[in-house]
Amino acid sequence: MTADDSFGRLDDDDYPAYTMGRAAEMLGTTQGFLRAIGEARLITPLRSEGGHRRYSRYQLRIAARARELVDQGTAIEAACRIVILEDQLEEAQRINTEYRHAAESAKPADAD
Repeated sequence: MTADDSFGRLDDDDYPAYTMGRAAEMLGTTQGFLRAIGEARLITPLRSEGGHRRYSRYQLRIAARARELVDQGTAIEAACRIVILEDQLEEAQRINTEYRHAAESAKPADAD
């Protein structure tokens, strides 16, 4: 890996750059919380060659949303399900917008 390759990963939301300890520190939570949301299948951290969990920025954003819900009194399993549904809704809305734009682009100019 060259230095240029390494710098390119700084902008990669999916690159597993954070150890479990660092991720927990950044989120202001415990490593046990990260394990729990992993067991609930909200996020699946990648593993280093040594078997240690590694988290991406995208995964940390998802974990932070789950933590918000748990802090508000939502059970962890329910919080994970809510976050999954929110993520699915956001993706469906994005796809719908893309289809809408494509349909509008394909419409003849004199159709109005």
